[in-house]
Amino acid sequence: MGQQENEHDTDCSIVLSEVYLYLDLECSEDRRLLIQKHLDECSGCLREFGIEHEVKALVGRCCGDERAPVELRERLRSKLGQLEVQTETREYLP
Repeated sequence: MGQQENEHDTDCSIVLSEVYLYLDLECSEDRRLLIQKHLDECSGCLREFGIEHEVKALVGRCCGDERAPVELRERLRSKLGQLEVQTETREYLP
């Protein structure tokens, strides 16, 4: 008997490393179909996917409506603006 990874077209570790991209619909259609096919064939990955799906749903229920305070958002915007200016400035230095 071969290892579990060798029984599928796609390596289990790759599928599990991309499970959040799959859950968030942030992967290409081809990649999504490949992962779905693997999950349909691999009970171990399907079980792990189910756990990750539940964790994501729980976090969404507990934190989904929370927003950062206005002061924090403004400070972050300011810092990001400063970083952008610094990056642009450095590009023109010899």
